[in-house]
This record gives sequence, structure tokens and C-alpha cells, in this order.
Amino acid sequence: MSFFISDALAEGGAAAAQQGDPITALLFPIGLLVLFYFFLIRPQSKRAKEQKAMVTALSKGDEVLTQGGILGKITKVSDGYITLEISDNVNITVQKAAVGTLMPKGTIKEQK
Repeated sequence: MSFFISDALAEGGAAAAQQGDPITALLFPIGLLVLFYFFLIRPQSKRAKEQKAMVTALSKGDEVLTQGGILGKITKVSDGYITLEISDNVNITVQKAAVGTLMPKGTIKEQK
């Protein structure tokens, strides 16, 4: 205890010295946000954009693989649905959003 400096002022000075620069304290959270953007958000939105473009470009005769694993040829396209021929005279109707992959022509013949 000093005669000229009160205890409260001395403690406040020590706490103020420990805080440091507020800009450097914000660098870590900002850096985390940038990393999340480049490693998680940006690739996810890019994949979603590619999937949406692929689904809108579907046409009759395309061979597709659904997210459920069904391989078929598109026989009819409507606004939200497509009809797939999965075998001779076996047609199913699925949502366009259920299409996972657009397959190369001739894939069904190679599987038979």
C-alpha cells in the first residue's frame, strides 16, 4: 500500500494494462468468420447453384441417377416432376429435386 496512490486506482491501472489493444482482440473472430466463409459457405452455395442449373436443364432422353440410387431415362418432363423409365414398360414419377447426377448417354445399356 502506497501513501500517495489509493488501492482502487492501483488495481484499475493493472486491469487496464492487461486488456491490450481492442483491434488485435477482434482479429481472431474476424479470421474465423473469413475461414468459415471460404471453407464452408462459399463451396456449399456453389454446389447448390450447380445442382439448380442441372435440374433446370433436364430434358427428355437424359439418363439420370436419383438421390435414392435409381438409374433411369427421362421420358416426360413437367414443371416440378419428371417421369423415369427404369425398365421396359416400368415408369416412375419423381420430383426434379430428387435427381442427384446427370449420367452420360449409354450408361443404362452398359448396366444391362
